Amino acid sequence: MAGDPRTRLFCETQAARYATEGSARPHPALPGFLARLAPGAHILELGCGAGTDAAAILAAGFGLDPTDGSAALVRIASERLGRPARLLQFDALEANAAYNAVWANASLLHVPRPELPDILARIRRALRPGGLMFASFKTGDAEGADALGRYFNQPDPAWLLAACGPGWELVALTLRRGGGFGGVPTQWLALTLRRRQPVTGPPPERR
Repeated sequence: MAGDPRTRLFCETQAARYATEGSARPHPALPGFLARLAPGAHILELGCGAGTDAAAILAAGFGLDPTDGSAALVRIASERLGRPARLLQFDALEANAAYNAVWANASLLHVPRPELPDILARIRRALRPGGLMFASFKTGDAEGADALGRYFNQPDPAWLLAACGPGWELVALTLRRGGGFGGVPTQWLALTLRRRQPVTGPPPERR
């Protein structure tokens, strides 16, 4: 992941605990997201964690490139999936029009606010025109560390949409109450965006 070293350290040292105590079920938005995609679409997962969502994506018949910024979580996910996950920091994403979709469940929420617009631009570039991105965030009005020392950017909807920049079409934005690691009640913001198709056709006539 980009940014905060305390969060990276937490993921490395607490990976086994995270895998044991984290949700054993895929994210509730995943089935609806996959239903928007063509069969066999190629998905990049940013922040695969212990592989819960990745396993569901693969079971549904989609192509998947599962990645995480924590080497410890990559090892756990690889063992669970029976295939390699890949170590990837968000700011090292250089793909160009390589994926039909990006799934980033509870991962971009750790990117420091000043770095988030660049990461979102990298994701847009990695998508093919018309490709979809899902990302979920803990929402609030101030960034900072939680009781475990992990950094969260805590965007509100207006700030997050502004950070996305041009080139996107908003598909869905939802707020819901839920939990988090350690059982802390959390307000979640989920965002689904589509990379805009390029404008085609003849240039307008000059008069």
